[in-house]
Amino acid sequence: MLIAEALLLDYSKLSFWLLFIPTLFVIAYHSWWILPYTRLHSREVSQADHLDAENSIKIMTANVLMHNKNVEKLIALVNENDPDILVTLETNQWWQNQLKVIESDYPYRISCPQENLYGMHVYSRYVLSESITEFLVEDTIPSMHTLLTLPSGQNIRVHFLHPAPPSPTENDESSERDAELIMIAKSVAKADIPVIVTGDLNDVAWSTTTRLFRKISQLSDPRIGRGMFNTFHADYWFMRWPLDHLFHSRHFKLYDIRRLSHFGSDHFALLTQLIYTTSSVENSGSELEATKEDVNLARQKMASENVKQNDVPSPT
Repeated sequence: MLIAEALLLDYSKLSFWLLFIPTLFVIAYHSWWILPYTRLHSREVSQADHLDAENSIKIMTANVLMHNKNVEKLIALVNENDPDILVTLETNQWWQNQLKVIESDYPYRISCPQENLYGMHVYSRYVLSESITEFLVEDTIPSMHTLLTLPSGQNIRVHFLHPAPPSPTENDESSERDAELIMIAKSVAKADIPVIVTGDLNDVAWSTTTRLFRKISQLSDPRIGRGMFNTFHADYWFMRWPLDHLFHSRHFKLYDIRRLSHFGSDHFALLTQLIYTTSSVENSGSELEATKEDVNLARQKMASENVKQNDVPSPT
């Protein structure tokens, strides 16, 4: 709009300035929110200079789009990038059957095939224990919770999420999604072991709810200072935003984060590789601090769906 106004309107008229200045203000306002997700901002998570194989975890998160049948492209991405953990979203029984070819490489699995666009599967090379699939807020929307053990023997608490977005065909409001994110945030905030939360959160990184999640959980976002890594919509280069996320406790450094190539879904897959470090001094956690207003807002969001943080499995 700013370019169109500059090219097409008459600078000498007051109407030009009444349009141009507010448009300039809107650009500046929105740029402020997305600035942390550019290289102009300082990094929230330290960069790992070398690969520590015993303490490395490489997670690939892929919303497959249930009706997408290009399973060969997804398998090719898995073979090419060799993740330790593969998380698939929107996977139904057909997808589960097609992905049996990778099961020999991933002996530890959690499965919840569904036909409602909210099926979920986790494939892991690392030992998973105390794994449980829960329906925290809505009876048809699963989440997965597990204790993952690195080759070094270090245990990590991991939560895989895919809350439903507000939409005319699903939820009139965002209260269900918001409540699920906040109850997870409150549950992991007091965890005494490393934590990773990942999945398609159906919300952008700078929204009120996602920022509230980070304030309450004190988890770090490895994208800050590195880029947006927009994963949706894969078919429209001019209209994309970050819907797929990975947050972690201050126990990790980032070795690599990449958006992978198109495999037929409306989402790109996100690949994140973290290195567990015994020194948590360098990463102090989320740069966002919760105020009293934030705490009250979090309480209201959970009360709106009558859920509690104790409803969240806490594998230890």
